[in-house]
Amino acid sequence: MVTNKNELTEIFPKGEKGSSENFTGNAYNVGLIETDSLLTTAVGNVYFEPGARSNWHSHPAGQILIITDGIGYHQIEGQPIEIIKKGSVVKCPPNVRHWHGASADVGLQQLYIVPNTEKGIVNWQEAVTEEVYNSIK
Repeated sequence: MVTNKNELTEIFPKGEKGSSENFTGNAYNVGLIETDSLLTTAVGNVYFEPGARSNWHSHPAGQILIITDGIGYHQIEGQPIEIIKKGSVVKCPPNVRHWHGASADVGLQQLYIVPNTEKGIVNWQEAVTEEVYNSIK
């Protein structure tokens, strides 16, 4: 069997296409553990097609990303863009602006964990510019 090295292996359903108000390109989200008052943690999977990325955003209690396939980028405001890939674990501190998404040529699949959801889930902000996204090259 021949496979394209740029194709990702999906381990969770692709989910619903994310809003163009919060994402550039095609990103798909599926919740795996819905928020509740007992665990106060949200867990889900996001699949980013090549070139897709989130807007700048922050999480009141922070966020943990576990990259399950592909290659992408993550940036905390004021810091250099990091390359993330299968096996990477990223901690996004509480109330700190950041973005993440796929590389230009390869998609990205990530699990997200948002703790202490009673503090809020996400605060969406403006789109990441092409200049910022392409500055990794």
